[in-house]
Amino acid sequence: MITKHPQITKLPKIAKHLRPCLLLLVGCAIQAFGLYHIHSFSGVTEGGVLGLTLLLDHHFGISPSVTSFVMNALCYLLGWRVLGGTFIGYSVVSGIGFSVFYALIEQMEPLFPSLSDHPLIAALAGALFIGVGAGICVRVGGAPGGDDALAMSLSKVFSVGIRWVYLASDFVVLGLSITYLPPRKLVFSLLSVILSGQIIGLIEKLSLKNPSVQIIGLIKKLPLKKQ
Repeated sequence: MITKHPQITKLPKIAKHLRPCLLLLVGCAIQAFGLYHIHSFSGVTEGGVLGLTLLLDHHFGISPSVTSFVMNALCYLLGWRVLGGTFIGYSVVSGIGFSVFYALIEQMEPLFPSLSDHPLIAALAGALFIGVGAGICVRVGGAPGGDDALAMSLSKVFSVGIRWVYLASDFVVLGLSITYLPPRKLVFSLLSVILSGQIIGLIEKLSLKNPSVQIIGLIKKLPLKKQ
């Protein structure tokens, strides 16, 4: 009788998670690039957990280092209860990956230092990077941030498209942020989070096996005018 070595039997299990983890890291790199080079210099803010921490800091003087940790922990706990252990494993990979990539990218010189003078471009470009980066992570099954974990959990619990969960949470947070944000800044921030949430929802529906075919299918469905 031939017995398999324990380490050999574990190899297929490790290989099974290798591709998803690589995709998670790609998504984290894209998201970190956009958050640093676009959001941090343009003044366009975010909704979700990040926007809520800024709101609490402004009105109550509670440091985002405290509120962010507490709210993210609660969101990940909910994600673990709703989505299971694999979700937590992938979220650890994406969370660490995002932090590492952001730490590396912020050592670079700003690529778009004058984006604060072009808030519309910043809102559109920021939505693209955040939407694609977070969308890849969500599609694989990991959450680089607490608001992603919350959106994934609520989407499953209530059987609602994840893009609408993002939209609702961002609307609530940015609606409250009107108490301290200039209206002009708020408008462009709202545009950015609406677009990024929709992009995340579209990418979530893509097939991991044939993403290019899925993208072409989505493009064909667009209402383009015939010449």
